[in-house]
Amino acid sequence: MYDAIVVGARCAGSPVGMLLARRGHRVLVVDRATFPSDTVSTHYIQQRGLARLSAWGLLDKLVATGAPAIKHMTVSYKDIVIAGFADAIGGIDATYAPRRTVLDPILVEGARAAGAEVREGYTVHELIFEDGRVAGIRGSEAGGEIREERARIVIGADGTNSFVANAVEAEFYTRVPAECFVYYTYYSGLRTDFHSRIGDQQQIGIWPTHDDLTLVAVMRKLDAYQDFRADVEGNFVNIARDIVPEFAEELTTHGKRESRFQPMRYPDNYYRQSHGDGWALVGDAGYHKDPLTGLGISDAFEYAELLADRVHEGLSGRPMDEALAEYQRIRDEKSHSGFEFTTSISKLELTPQLLAVFQALGSNADAAKDFFAMIGGGMTGEEFFAPERIAKLLGAGASA
Repeated sequence: MYDAIVVGARCAGSPVGMLLARRGHRVLVVDRATFPSDTVSTHYIQQRGLARLSAWGLLDKLVATGAPAIKHMTVSYKDIVIAGFADAIGGIDATYAPRRTVLDPILVEGARAAGAEVREGYTVHELIFEDGRVAGIRGSEAGGEIREERARIVIGADGTNSFVANAVEAEFYTRVPAECFVYYTYYSGLRTDFHSRIGDQQQIGIWPTHDDLTLVAVMRKLDAYQDFRADVEGNFVNIARDIVPEFAEELTTHGKRESRFQPMRYPDNYYRQSHGDGWALVGDAGYHKDPLTGLGISDAFEYAELLADRVHEGLSGRPMDEALAEYQRIRDEKSHSGFEFTTSISKLELTPQLLAVFQALGSNADAAKDFFAMIGGGMTGEEFFAPERIAKLLGAGASA
């Protein structure tokens, strides 16, 4: 009998398993994948996410893998360019965009080192229900027989197509349609910092990752998907030329594509019911948003820790339903501004209000630093977009 079974061992699952195991709970973490293995990802980790890794004793392990430090960011909308970087957040003065083949094994081994049992290559076939409550799982390792494992709580950390969420019929209570699709790949021969540049109904993201490679991603509206697929490489380069011509020149003259193009047709933005009798959801299983702002990994870390704290309370005497309800409420409150900003900007067309803010930021270095602090997690969206702050920013822009 386990205290907790965690289904999914990547950015949300391994941390919640690790943190529960560190508190003395008996934990089983299972995943269909074996590690190292790749998965579709933006790679990017904001300062607040790195601060969680640091607190867990895992950041030095990531830095030691040679992930390039990012200390300058450029965000643009058409001809408006915002450049700079946030001051240190939680003691972190850089960001990283590691390959998932590097990051995920660090998380998995962190769970193992904490005392969690981790089974790789494990398929969950069904949940066990008793008296309307989830009581465990039935699953098997590759080629093995199906066996039962029981626990006081089963946690689904298994992504947007979560087996656990589907099995318990977790309902969506907020849903915003996806606007775009993404293609990304890796190039050698380039030297760059972080770029997120939006043009006319299209976007390009550029940032360095492991092995002297640069991740280059482009985004377009969903109605362009079929046309884009007809000539992926040509369209990919054309977007670079349209938005950042100088980078496109470097890409075509010095860059060498080192992998195939990876498409991302992601689901809608959503919140779904994330707890019930004997179960909880964390990471993309319970809350998902467009990849444009790259918040997924940092959110997974932050809310895995929040869930681990509340599950620990539930395993230690507090009513579990009450503890899990508080987890969902706090997660929703803390993530709301990021969700709203993401769903707004992922339309690839700014509202008049946001356009005015971007125009003012482009000529105000101090305010731009605050903007990057919001992106990095040192300031909430509510704080950055507070009426008095925006009035001051727009007033300064008008007088510049």
